[in-house]
Amino acid sequence: MKAFFGQQNSPGEEMTFVFQERENRPALGDHEVKVQVRACALSWVDTELLSEIKLKKELVPVGREISGVVLEVGSKVTFFQPEDEVVGILPLDSEESGLCEVILVHEHYLVQKPEKVCWAAAAGTVRDGLRAYTALHYLAPASAGKTVLVLDGASPFGTIAVQLAQHRGAKVISTAHSLEDKQFLERLRPPLARVIDVAHGEVAVAESCLEETGGLGLDVVLDGGVKLYSAEDEPPSKSQLLPHKHDIITLLGVGGHWITTEKNLQLDPPDSHSLFLKGATVSFLNDEIWNLSNVQQGKYLYILLSSLSHGIPADLSVLSRLFLLFHFRPQLDEPIPLYEAKVSMEIVQKNQARKRQVIQF
Repeated sequence: MKAFFGQQNSPGEEMTFVFQERENRPALGDHEVKVQVRACALSWVDTELLSEIKLKKELVPVGREISGVVLEVGSKVTFFQPEDEVVGILPLDSEESGLCEVILVHEHYLVQKPEKVCWAAAAGTVRDGLRAYTALHYLAPASAGKTVLVLDGASPFGTIAVQLAQHRGAKVISTAHSLEDKQFLERLRPPLARVIDVAHGEVAVAESCLEETGGLGLDVVLDGGVKLYSAEDEPPSKSQLLPHKHDIITLLGVGGHWITTEKNLQLDPPDSHSLFLKGATVSFLNDEIWNLSNVQQGKYLYILLSSLSHGIPADLSVLSRLFLLFHFRPQLDEPIPLYEAKVSMEIVQKNQARKRQVIQF
């Protein structure tokens, strides 16, 4: 049985992707579930993170967000039975590639798939749902009366974050990177408070947000990366449509929360002083944190397993509820056949995919 892997021979070298025959498959563990994969979403492989946490391998399994059908369960599995439909995220240290017909997964990394959600939508939404819930529940809870800015709201992650913030009653502002993105965001219901078109770089995001809030500033800002330096000093790979860090600090209100995905964020003393005067905070969104510390496993299980009282059956997990509560409109490309996985993954690894890429078996 073949599985999909990424290979990087030397630091700085582009990763190549290959199918490898899997031999000597391990026996089913007590808490493991054998899953027939029906769909697998492709996500960027952070080789730097894998190296930092000593998980660098010659062959890195590719494809961690999966949906499928349970074929067999271990002797101590309590959550699932054969023929259950499931969706989940494989852990960072998984030896299994989600791009394989049959895989073994620990039961704690899976939840029941909502019946009305198709295989591709389930696999393509689960990671962005986890990231959005981490940001807007744990890092900076969104609630009624708060104003939230989601930068690049038409991206796969931004789309889910916008809908989650709206569901929680927040007033949502977003930026659009193209006319197509702007039209997509304007079609969302309920409507956003404002969609800021930054496609041509002529609109000042900070001024627009301050105008929308009467000069008070925002309660929560959720970015998709920021510019740290002047345009000529930024690396070519960084989008010129990203806001500058000074703009985000400017538009934050008193007690505001800035949630950033910029792992190399550098704050100079004047930046820190501005944040201090506002009593504002900066949080880093790393959705892998749940798997990097055993101490956090309980919170991760809470997201995957616990119940919320929103009038939905109590046996559904939080992620299952995300699908049903919001009738999510995820940004998914058309399902891709397995034989196109290599080309699609190369596009994803270069951060050139605007919609979530999902392989369907």
